[in-house]
Amino acid sequence: MIYLNKKARRKGEVRLSYKERKVITIGIVSELTGLTERQIRYYEERKLITPDRTRGGTRKFSFADVERLVQISNHMEDGLQTSEIRRMEQKAMRQDKELRERMLRGQLNAAFPQRNK
Repeated sequence: MIYLNKKARRKGEVRLSYKERKVITIGIVSELTGLTERQIRYYEERKLITPDRTRGGTRKFSFADVERLVQISNHMEDGLQTSEIRRMEQKAMRQDKELRERMLRGQLNAAFPQRNK
């Protein structure tokens, strides 16, 4: 989610919400989720999560990443494979994108109704 405060709008900046800002280290993520650092790296290797990296290579995660890791962990405990989880997440992302597009079209149609000819 992206938000703009008044100062940022004047400067033309776009800022991420606190949930999207990548500021949490892998050790803290491990404490928050109960996953080992190795499990977190494994999920990264399987492309289920993509943390940012500092110049020194330190992984930085967002709160949204932490929530996603908890969901991934729950799916793994339910017996799903990483490939199945990835497919489920891709499908959910597509559906979310389609929903946002439909909502935007509805808002645009409401704001700019077409005249009958």
